[in-house]
Amino acid sequence: MSSSIHPTAILHPGAEIGEGCIIGPYCILGANVRLGPGCRLHSHVVLDGHTTLGSGNEIYPFACLGARSQDLKWQGGITRVEIGDRNTFREYVTVHAATKDGGTTLIGSDNHLLAYTHIAHDCRLGSHIIMSNLAQMAGHVTVEDHAILAGMSAIHQFCRIGRFAMVAACTPVRQDVAPFMLVSGDPAETLKANTVGLERAGFEPEVIRAIGQAYRILFREGLAMPNALARIEGEIPASPEIQHLVAFIRSSERGITK
Repeated sequence: MSSSIHPTAILHPGAEIGEGCIIGPYCILGANVRLGPGCRLHSHVVLDGHTTLGSGNEIYPFACLGARSQDLKWQGGITRVEIGDRNTFREYVTVHAATKDGGTTLIGSDNHLLAYTHIAHDCRLGSHIIMSNLAQMAGHVTVEDHAILAGMSAIHQFCRIGRFAMVAACTPVRQDVAPFMLVSGDPAETLKANTVGLERAGFEPEVIRAIGQAYRILFREGLAMPNALARIEGEIPASPEIQHLVAFIRSSERGITK
């Protein structure tokens, strides 16, 4: 199926457009943009830089993907944005390319990024992530699969958000957020396991109970983190979820939000 391109759109001759794309009025695509099949750009969308999108992405008006990093350390070179399939970018979303020559900002598939969200240079996003309106992240942030960042949350550079974690609205995150947990407040605090999110995702009840037990050991018993992890490994039956939680915390460089 051929693509539909509005006559007011401006596409550089070097841009590559996949089959079945719909490119609406006043969209602008740069020379090094690669757009996969079945993508839809509603109107006034800017795709710039060395930016590659997979199939079935939908981009709403005034979103800008692939522009140069705002980082003042940028000194030129080729920096990239690579985006997977079936993502939604709502109005005024911004995604910036990496800072250093050869670097890449990565976004997986099936993510839903609501209006005014910002993904800075060198971030790494997995898949099935929701960023609500005005959620913001600084450079070098990593977000694992199925995480939720509520409206006006803000993630400090180099932080990690674990899989199936939820960051509540208006929460500034300055340290890593453990997988399967719910973080809220200023300063941010891990309030509980993300039980509702895990139930909705279809986790078995025994897995949810184990994660709840791990939460209490980690965040409510006043233990040093190495001692808490040792207790979890000794008292809670091993499962992929518990093993991931323990490995995530052990690999933390910024510390864990408590």
